[in-house]
Amino acid sequence: MKGQIVYLDSSAIIKRYVEEEGSNIVVSEYETAYNGKKIIAFSIWNIGEVLGVFDKAKRRKIISPTEYTVLRERFLAETGRMTKLRILKIVPLKTQILVEGWKVIERHHIYQADAIQIVSAKVAKADLFLTGDKRLYEIAKEEDLKSQYLG
Repeated sequence: MKGQIVYLDSSAIIKRYVEEEGSNIVVSEYETAYNGKKIIAFSIWNIGEVLGVFDKAKRRKIISPTEYTVLRERFLAETGRMTKLRILKIVPLKTQILVEGWKVIERHHIYQADAIQIVSAKVAKADLFLTGDKRLYEIAKEEDLKSQYLG
């Protein structure tokens, strides 16, 4: 792997598949990764979170079952393809990440899921942390991660 490592939290990953504020930035990061100039990183935890967001949208009838299937298949296929191309680094969820996450929880009074994002970005040696969560953006900066808020 070569190039800058850009860590995406779940809110940033969603912007790849659902057009909303900040989607253009995420799409650009993916294009740069496909061009071999960057590595996208996220935690194995994010895969479940993203699928959960898609499923919730389907259950609330925000998207149709067909749209859900398309989003799910696109996300999983692209995740697999990028992993094989070595332009996606999936951070495994290990005990060390959970334990370090507890410290982040106590420092910032956040949920475990958010703490996992911060610690996973550090483990991935991310050069940039992208998030659509304003509070997580602020905490990432306090944790010495170069962070960008996507809106």
